[in-house]
Amino acid sequence: MSITRRSLVFAAGGAALGTTVGSSAGAAAGRGGKAGAQGAAPWRPIRTLNGWTLPYTLKDGVKEFHLVAEEVEHEFAPGCRARCWGYNGSTPGPTIEAVEGDHVRILVTNRLPEPTSIHWHGILLPSGMDGVSGLSQPGIGPGETFAYEFPLRQHGTHMYHPHADELVQLGVGMMGLFIIHPAGGEPEPVDRDFAFIMHNWALHPGTFRPDPSIMLDFDLWTFNSKVFPAIEPLVVRAGERVRVRIGNVSMYNHPIHLHGHQFEVTGGDGGRWPRERWRREVTEVVGVGQMRDLEFIAAPGDWALHCHMSHHTMNAMGHGIPNVLGARIQDSDAALQSLLPGMMDMGANGMSEHQEHVETMNLPGPANTLPMMSGTGPYGALEMGGMFTVVKARSGLAPDDFLDPGWYKAPRKTVAWMVSEDPNFGNPVRAKKAT
Repeated sequence: MSITRRSLVFAAGGAALGTTVGSSAGAAAGRGGKAGAQGAAPWRPIRTLNGWTLPYTLKDGVKEFHLVAEEVEHEFAPGCRARCWGYNGSTPGPTIEAVEGDHVRILVTNRLPEPTSIHWHGILLPSGMDGVSGLSQPGIGPGETFAYEFPLRQHGTHMYHPHADELVQLGVGMMGLFIIHPAGGEPEPVDRDFAFIMHNWALHPGTFRPDPSIMLDFDLWTFNSKVFPAIEPLVVRAGERVRVRIGNVSMYNHPIHLHGHQFEVTGGDGGRWPRERWRREVTEVVGVGQMRDLEFIAAPGDWALHCHMSHHTMNAMGHGIPNVLGARIQDSDAALQSLLPGMMDMGANGMSEHQEHVETMNLPGPANTLPMMSGTGPYGALEMGGMFTVVKARSGLAPDDFLDPGWYKAPRKTVAWMVSEDPNFGNPVRAKKAT
């Protein structure tokens, strides 16, 4: 196995290296390949969905990172791009990984047209390093570079984001993950360690810049600034202990549901909790501003992982459109098509037909606007979007193999099957009608 910058930093496990180390956006481990050797580190490197880990330079025992706040062009999914704000060319910004006991220095350069700052959410540090513009520091003006420096006295799942003009700067993509590994490892180590941060966006149909003034009517719901089907799957080996670290900077609480497993909620902003505090769930609400760690032993199969608010698993919803479910809207087709050539009604029988109209009939929608639902699985249309991805658990994967294995091939007689095409089949028991 070749030695990469990623393998070098994680093999070091916090020891002094005296050169630039860390992973990069193009590292195989961050883009679907295999991670470097773990070496003697007592923890696993983070796999940030659709993301990357920021390299650092070791200077006199201090790990120095450099963030650049700037405008970025971002793709939510093929067919939908926007001018967002982020860090180092991406939204979310790169994940910062360090070890409990490290002394870190984080340089922040501002290439935005207004002042900014960075708040290190949940991290214990001196007041003057907390990153609140006007309260704990002056704002970082356009073109300026500030330094934050502090020791890491804890471990856990954390995040960073601006504390200046938050409505705009958070609303258009400025956020990132900050993971601190425990210095001595963990009593129950995990085999794979994933992380993502949740957000909501208002990218109005036909536009190319998110609207930060929207309070409720968002139309894109993202894991790491991606919507399904562009969100990476979580590829794991069956039988492994898997941790999923989740942060929430959106304006909604999100009930995160994993199919096929009972996971344990094991920690969050305060680090990994003592074993007696772990609790077993199948859905965990991650509140606004919270971090949660979920752990499970992977069972073979393809398992949905998603927010259980149904409108959070759709894209580009049309807010305020009249409800046509059950209506005979086809009667008005001729009149409407005279005003809107190529128009086709939908929704009277449900929205399942929407994906078919868009994908197989090539009906155009507004520019730069995703269909409400999309994605195709081994048995047909998935009819999903937004905060939805898949845990793909397979036997026989190498420990650091994150390549997408394709769809699960279910054993014989373990897939639901059709027994009749007659809607009047059988003699089902029905609720009694009120008299």
